[in-house]
Amino acid sequence: MERFNIEIKSSVKKEIARISSQFIPQIIHSIEKLSLNPYPAGSKKLTGSKSSYRLRAGDYRIIYKIEKSGKKVIIYHVKHRKDAYGKK
Repeated sequence: MERFNIEIKSSVKKEIARISSQFIPQIIHSIEKLSLNPYPAGSKKLTGSKSSYRLRAGDYRIIYKIEKSGKKVIIYHVKHRKDAYGKK
């Protein structure tokens, strides 16, 4: 099986830097696993999007987009679940 390249937006690095260090290993592990399978159990497609998904990592959500043609997973956000989806 081909691996997907992981691209992490610079804004995500700032978001991760604000997260308590006890949660970071689980988040990093979840992101690394996306290179093997960008559709893991528990990932959900975001409503109204063609290629954006969210993945739970404890109380945090990893929001990402899959580019099948380029074999790339782009991480857009890592946020606490209460902040992850924005206000409606």
